[in-house]
Amino acid sequence: MELLGVDIGGSGIKGAIVDTNTGKLLTERVRIKTPQPSTPQAVADTIKELVTTIGYKGPIACGFPARVINGEVLTAANIDKSWVNVHVEQLLQKELGTDVFVANDADVAGLAEMCFGAGRNEQGKVLIVTIGTGLGTAMFFKGELLPNFEMGHIILNGDDAERYCSDAAREKLDLKWKEFGKRFNEYLNRIEFLVQPDLFILGGGASKKFEKFSDQIKIEQARVIPAETLNLAGIIGAALYCERRLKEKKA
Repeated sequence: MELLGVDIGGSGIKGAIVDTNTGKLLTERVRIKTPQPSTPQAVADTIKELVTTIGYKGPIACGFPARVINGEVLTAANIDKSWVNVHVEQLLQKELGTDVFVANDADVAGLAEMCFGAGRNEQGKVLIVTIGTGLGTAMFFKGELLPNFEMGHIILNGDDAERYCSDAAREKLDLKWKEFGKRFNEYLNRIEFLVQPDLFILGGGASKKFEKFSDQIKIEQARVIPAETLNLAGIIGAALYCERRLKEKKA
């Protein structure tokens, strides 16, 4: 199918039409800055602008930086607090006049990576960590997603982990890559102790620089590898999620 995937981030809202059979983008990626404050109506208006710019008419899906259950936003770590308890799917369907499906951004990025990236053919316990404005996590077991697995918010050294070792934290604290790698290694070791994954896949913006901090990553058992779909994972995964929901709707 040819579907529009939208990746809603703390700093940018990105989208493109994707061939869900191949994971290839069929249009150029369009990026618009996330409005500040990122209130529900402001974000809805920006998504409408993005859809219009691409010239797409049809169902869409969005990866959203929060826990989303049954179309309702339940948390707001990297988005405006006014989103909590908003039914985001209903809001966007009303704004765009089409079917809109929304899931946690790390979960949809994980779908892309498991289908077309480093996780394909992996049948063990896989934890995907997106390193960006925050720390998003997606857990898969035997190829199946366990949704809303929010391990970016564990407490690490007395603070929320994403304030300690996200890419935004690296920039804010002006950390060298070696310093960041040591911090991120602490995080991965804590996660390994808690959930014992067989494989960590590192995605998000910082994953493109994996070679700059990989020598600091020392994990007892799990393998650690960079993602392959990189910063397109959210768009590709959103399109895959859209396809999945459309099939469920028809069933």
